[in-house]
Amino acid sequence: MITRRNFIINTSLAATAVLASPSFAFNRIKKEIGLQLYTLRDQLPANVKTTLEKVALSGYTNVETYGFSIKDQFWGLSPKDLKKILDKNDLKAVSGHYNLGSFLIDGNTTELVAAIEAAKILKSEFLTIPWVDELYRKEINDYKKIALRLNEAGKMCNDAGLKLAYHNHAFEFENHNGVTGYEILLNETDKDLVYFELDLYWVVHSGNDPVKLFKDNPERFKMWHVKDMDKVNHDLNTEIGSGPIDFVTIFKEAKLAGMNYFFVEQENNFAGGVFDSIKTSCEFISKKII
Repeated sequence: MITRRNFIINTSLAATAVLASPSFAFNRIKKEIGLQLYTLRDQLPANVKTTLEKVALSGYTNVETYGFSIKDQFWGLSPKDLKKILDKNDLKAVSGHYNLGSFLIDGNTTELVAAIEAAKILKSEFLTIPWVDELYRKEINDYKKIALRLNEAGKMCNDAGLKLAYHNHAFEFENHNGVTGYEILLNETDKDLVYFELDLYWVVHSGNDPVKLFKDNPERFKMWHVKDMDKVNHDLNTEIGSGPIDFVTIFKEAKLAGMNYFFVEQENNFAGGVFDSIKTSCEFISKKII
């Protein structure tokens, strides 16, 4: 893939000038701002009810879940109980991250069947695979196997009225004798069964350009993770609008990407408290991007 890091990481003055332009507003994307709840992984297990109340008060209308397990469900809550709390706060879990490692490795469907059931109870649209363990992604043949599994999982999700998505990190963009794992996943999955949730931070962190991906693979990226990069230490996050990633340029290509939903995520490096950070990110997107 062509590296265009300088195209994405630009000066704050240039970004500010573009942000001021009212012509950036677009109508295709629902003006709904989502939050990946992994951002609140230290708060949710202790008090789901209060934490989700604060998410809604911060301006979010959509969330993406994480952490479901057959044993513990969602932080000790059943999908039905979680749905009640979400409904009370006018929050929609349009997507969820579900660990399907056993399915990707050996085809065991136990976790996948449980995840589909949970996602349906939450009335989610997408069931998203967030991660592949390092042991199972060392070479191109590993990615080919993953692509086959994704097609199988996508068929099961489709039959259940759901859509399957794959969320990236940076490792998918590593070169293996002239081809990347991400290219294999894009090229060898069924476009009608497997969708992609593009983590913009990890694309830029890997030295690639999200807009180039959109142009090469139009309408494949139905969801985005909007996560900014610390200006000094690129391995750390920051609040949206405080880092060097040019989200304005990227969001202009939402239609080309096929994006329907996006989720703010911040994993670390909170300027104040975590709730101040998610509110800051939400306000920036609301005022400057959508």
